[in-house]
Amino acid sequence: MAVSARFPDLEGRPVLITGGGSGIGAALTEGFVRQGAKVAFIDIDAAASEALRDRLGRDAPSKPLFLRTDLRDIDALRKAAKDAEAAHGAALVLVNNAARDDRHDMMDVTPDYWDNNQSINLRPQFFAAQAVADGMKKAGTGSIINFTSTSFLINLGTMPSYTAAKAGIIGLTKGLAGALGPFGIRVNALAPGWVITERQQALWVTEEGLAAHIAKQCIKEQMTPEDIVGPCLFLASDAARMLTAQTMIVDGGYL
Repeated sequence: MAVSARFPDLEGRPVLITGGGSGIGAALTEGFVRQGAKVAFIDIDAAASEALRDRLGRDAPSKPLFLRTDLRDIDALRKAAKDAEAAHGAALVLVNNAARDDRHDMMDVTPDYWDNNQSINLRPQFFAAQAVADGMKKAGTGSIINFTSTSFLINLGTMPSYTAAKAGIIGLTKGLAGALGPFGIRVNALAPGWVITERQQALWVTEEGLAAHIAKQCIKEQMTPEDIVGPCLFLASDAARMLTAQTMIVDGGYL
């Protein structure tokens, strides 16, 4: 990964990333590691996460800490946050990236499916923020970055529970920004457009569908996970010192 910008204040800063083992999350983990941050990342996929950890441990400034955790288990999430704090100190950056964008037909959704979907895509963002808030309050500073998605803005009909969660993240971000701002803690949302990860490529990308999507972007290029790293680093850094309660859309200017 080419580092396009350097944020000196991120060097040595404890960072906790959810869903940091693959896709956009893996790019974020690498991006923060290459800034010299002390990175811990949570993921449920042990194989991908261990491979990422070991690769970065060979050629990056510091080896990230992988914490295998199912974010649906809030007690396990809290323990992971404590383990990260024990290893690196209290997290001063939290990146709530974890999500699962499974497609589902409205008429097939059951209450159990809905609850499970929200327990992956919305609920952990609140409880991860809660888990790191005390440490940030004591430090008098911190940045929480909640990943939402542009999918709820463009009327996609193929994943209504997911898009409901992603819309809810905007409200959560606003509420947390108001609650934590007096302690010097910033909370923002980052909304990627269609980023072509290995998962997207394997499950949903077609040549025609991708071409049609890119045709609606102002910038006529395919988006990759690396395109999301710079905006996230900026939101985490002191360069965004007075930026809070906002949503940054990174979608190539989708019309």
